[in-house]
Amino acid sequence: MISSGFLEFNGAVQVYNHACDSNPHNVSLISLPVIRKGFDSDVRLFRRGICSMRNFRLSDVCATPQVSIMNHITPVSDWNSDDSMRPSIETALILIRHGESMWNEKNLFTGSVDVPLTRRGVEEAIEAGKRISNLPIDYVYTSALIRSQMTAVLALIQHRCKKVPIIIHNCNEQAEAWSQIYSDEARKQSFPVIRAWQLNERMYGELQGLNKQEIAKRYGEEQVHEWRRSYEIPPPEGESLQMCSQRAVGYFKEHIEPHLQSGKHVMVAAHANTLRSIIMYLEKLTSRQVIGLEVSTGVPLLYIYKEGTFMKRGSPVGSSEAGVYALTRNLALYRQKLDEMSC
Repeated sequence: MISSGFLEFNGAVQVYNHACDSNPHNVSLISLPVIRKGFDSDVRLFRRGICSMRNFRLSDVCATPQVSIMNHITPVSDWNSDDSMRPSIETALILIRHGESMWNEKNLFTGSVDVPLTRRGVEEAIEAGKRISNLPIDYVYTSALIRSQMTAVLALIQHRCKKVPIIIHNCNEQAEAWSQIYSDEARKQSFPVIRAWQLNERMYGELQGLNKQEIAKRYGEEQVHEWRRSYEIPPPEGESLQMCSQRAVGYFKEHIEPHLQSGKHVMVAAHANTLRSIIMYLEKLTSRQVIGLEVSTGVPLLYIYKEGTFMKRGSPVGSSEAGVYALTRNLALYRQKLDEMSC
């Protein structure tokens, strides 16, 4: 049987870190790796060289935003010192643009304005979740805006592993203390949803809240297209894609990519321009090529990270689509485990 993904151990390492969106320039992170409990089936897979994940011990670390989370994860055991005996790390990266927002529906420039999903947007998020319900997910990242958070949560509750998505709150000591989880079992059965203002949609400046069609009539379609799709030209008092990319890709490289490099699987629910920026980085697109890049609402995009390279795998057509899961052995193993658990 064709099946999917990296084996997800009981007691998955959860890194809880949250960029304080109320004060985006004074961000603090917290890392809470959790001890993994080895099981016989897991040990057999390690011996067969199928699984490339490592065990970690508990470590509570507070770091500045300039310090990578991975600096604070301490391995309990390593592979054989002979690097040739180590299986290559192969991890999944899922990118999802939020479902249709209420201002998408009205054809208004939204940008950094915090607008919720429409009914159609909710349905798009649920459908996206069904498409990725067999894919492994260890960490979830969203922007600080409600439409991306709604999309992430609605998608995650469709997942076959039945974990509970939990929004991480640690903007201040009281929020951090009051949101602590004191049950190891509850923590194991949770998706930590990490919010980061750096993943917010780019700021459209004086265009925010204005109708796109009316603005095109006023300034001309060519000018508006340049504001929306060019790399270096910002809208009036707003951000260019280049400016947006500096924060979004910078955050991705500092906080998300290290997870992929260490064997973890990540989902990012964000916005058209932050995802365009990240895709530009993943696919090594030029500033000219990115002009034609469109990201649809509520459509998951799958990338496989292996040996320092991101390989585009398109969008899963549905939760039972065999073609996506046949692409890598690790995805096949993960889905097989889900199938066995549901029997």
